[in-house]
Amino acid sequence: MIARLVAAVALVTAGLAVPTATAEDAGPVAAPAASASARPRWVPPVRHVFVINIENKGYAETWGAHSAAPYLARTLRSRGVLLNSYYGTAHQSQPNYVAQISGQGPNPAMQADCQTFSTFARVGTAAPGQAVGAGCVFPADVRTLPRQLSTAGRTWKGYLEDMQRPCQHPAVDRRDPTQHATAQNGYAVRHNPFVYFRAIIDRERYCRAHVVALDRLPADLRRAATTPNLVYITPDLCHDGHDAPCADGSPGGLRAVNAWMKKWVPRILRSPAYRRDGLLVVTADESDGPQADATACCGPATSVNSPMPGILGPGGGRIGALLVSRFIRPGTWSTTPYNHYSLLGSIEEIFGLPKLGYARDPGVDTFGLDVYNGWRVQ
Repeated sequence: MIARLVAAVALVTAGLAVPTATAEDAGPVAAPAASASARPRWVPPVRHVFVINIENKGYAETWGAHSAAPYLARTLRSRGVLLNSYYGTAHQSQPNYVAQISGQGPNPAMQADCQTFSTFARVGTAAPGQAVGAGCVFPADVRTLPRQLSTAGRTWKGYLEDMQRPCQHPAVDRRDPTQHATAQNGYAVRHNPFVYFRAIIDRERYCRAHVVALDRLPADLRRAATTPNLVYITPDLCHDGHDAPCADGSPGGLRAVNAWMKKWVPRILRSPAYRRDGLLVVTADESDGPQADATACCGPATSVNSPMPGILGPGGGRIGALLVSRFIRPGTWSTTPYNHYSLLGSIEEIFGLPKLGYARDPGVDTFGLDVYNGWRVQ
C-alpha cells in the first residue's frame, strides 16, 4: 500500500521543483532557543498555552444559537474572543492534529486517518519545510513544536483521555486497533499527533514522560511550576463529540462535549498557571466531513503531497475557535481568516520560536491584536 502511495506522490510531484533539503526546511538541526526578542511586540507575555480539540463539528453546530453545548457556546464563549473564520486544514481527523504541531500537510494515507501506523516514505523535500512522500509516521528529521519547545528549555505535555499507557501507539507498519471506541475505552491514536513523529517515539523515555493520560492533568495544574508551557488535551472518542451515540450507550455528540467541558475547563481556569499568564484555545479538528464542508480559508490551497484531493477538498471546513485569557477582552469577535497552521505559528510566536512548515506560508496569518485585544502593546 505504501509503495503505491509513494509511486502516486512521485508521479504527481514529478513536475514540481523539489529543492534539496536545507537546515531550515527539513534538516536535523536543533531549533534555536526561545527569545523574547523573537516574539512580535503585539504578542502578550503568555507563558502557558492550553489547547483542546473537539471532533468533527462545523462552526454553526458548535457556536450557533442552538448549540447542544451551551457551556461552551455561551458560558465560556462570553469570557473570550470567538474566531468566526477559523478553518480546519484537511479531512479526515489525523492530518489536522499533525498540522497543529508540525505544519506538515496531509497525504493520502493521512487523509484516510492512518488505518495503518505506516512509515512515511520520503521521496523529496519542498518548501516550506514539507517532507514529500506518503505514509503516517514521519522521519526523525521532520521538526515539530514539541521538540522546538524542549530545545528552547520550555515544557510540554500531551494529555490523552483513556490512554492506557504513556506514549501508546501501535507498532510501526501495523494496523491501528483504536480506530473505533469500545464500551471500556475511547482512546484514538489518530487524535494523538505526537506519536506520528520518529523524533518523539524513538526516544521512548522522552515520549513516555511527555505523552500521558489525562488523569495526570489535575496534579500538574496544582502549581504553575508543574504546569507545562504547552498543555495539549485530547478527550476520548465520546467526550470529544466524535461518537453519537457512544460505544457505552451514552448520547455522545455535543452533549458529551458540554459535560466534559464543564468538568475540565474550570480546573484549567482556576489553575495558578492559567491565572498568571495563560491562554486557553478551544477548537475542532475539522467540520462534519468532506461532503459537509471542505473549504479552506488561507495559505496553501492543498498539500504538496495531495495536490489533487478530490472529494476531500482543499481544507477542513469552517470550525471556529475560542480563545480565553486575561489578555483578551470577554465577549469579543475576530473575523480574520485563520486555520490550524495559524495556531501553530501563533504558539511559536508566543515562545519566540521559528515557524515550521505551512505556518511559514505567506498566506497564513498569526494571531494579532484582533485576538489579543485586551493587551496594551508595550
